[in-house]
Amino acid sequence: MIVVVPAYQPDEKLVKLVSGFLSETDYRIVIVDDGSSDDRMQFFSQSEAMGERVTVLHHDVNRGKGRAMKTAFEWVKAQCLADDGVVTVDADGQHLIKDVVRVCEAWGEHRDALVLGSRAFKGNVPLRSRFGNSVTRAVFAVSTGVRVYDTQTGLRAFSTDLIDEMLSISGERYEFEINQLLTCTKKKIPIIEITIETVYLDNNSSSHFNTIKDSWRIYKTIFAFIASSMISWLVDYVLLLVLTRIFAGSASDGFVHLFGVALEPKLPALILARIVSSFINYLLNRNIVFSSKAKGSVWKYYLLAVVMLGANYGLLYVLNPIMPLAIAQILAQLIIYPINFVLQRKFVFNGKKEARK
Repeated sequence: MIVVVPAYQPDEKLVKLVSGFLSETDYRIVIVDDGSSDDRMQFFSQSEAMGERVTVLHHDVNRGKGRAMKTAFEWVKAQCLADDGVVTVDADGQHLIKDVVRVCEAWGEHRDALVLGSRAFKGNVPLRSRFGNSVTRAVFAVSTGVRVYDTQTGLRAFSTDLIDEMLSISGERYEFEINQLLTCTKKKIPIIEITIETVYLDNNSSSHFNTIKDSWRIYKTIFAFIASSMISWLVDYVLLLVLTRIFAGSASDGFVHLFGVALEPKLPALILARIVSSFINYLLNRNIVFSSKAKGSVWKYYLLAVVMLGANYGLLYVLNPIMPLAIAQILAQLIIYPINFVLQRKFVFNGKKEARK
């Protein structure tokens, strides 16, 4: 097993961690100094001096936790360490050796999976950690349909066979870890969780996680779909109202006559509005949100769009007689949106995800 430890401005806990691995396991250890200051070099030197099983790699400047892990993964790949496992461990002492071993043993039984050491968040847990993980857990579940209890754990084990996959994942800082989970759900890589002890030292004061900046990096990938939907919905909403008024103004006996068929004004307005908005939504979702190469996604998308259009019209048919069209359409979209999202994720854009540069 290869232990990967990304480290920025570590202290004596790094040395203690390495000593524990060397005395209690036969694991090989790869530490990445992510641009730490000169006064912290002693901890890297002490760790490396403990034995030939310890390798320390250095970044000249701070490049982020995601980049540090990728540097270690590249080293593992260059060593041609096939048929082995990689486990990532934080340098701040929050992961106990016994828990790391349990996660590695679980990976040994499920070599095709990503195994997470999931914290139970019981006891004296800092509020920002408890709250942050709860929010990310909920957003992740809604966005992917996969429930992961601890989305922010740094203790993760996987096969060296997945190294290339891990290197292709976007994100150089904390967002790499959420993108790793998103990629696994997309590629149907099983995610298994092993409950570990929750350890926070000095109220987690050693963490370099920036609550605002790094939270945005994590959530922006998930919120991309919501933004895409909002843009498309706004286009659809405005066009529906405008075109309904135009068709109603030209209607005789309350109906629009197209190709010899009498239609209520809101039906052709809804169809035209949906054609424009769905094209915009398809381009955004395919190229930005899901970055999908799925073959035939355009046909599946528009088949789904037709189904959703029928559902939308049915809801308007029921709701419009008892409330204004503007309100009825908002309510109809609130009902349709989550269904549409799940179907797009599962059946439309379920092909290979492109790596973002």
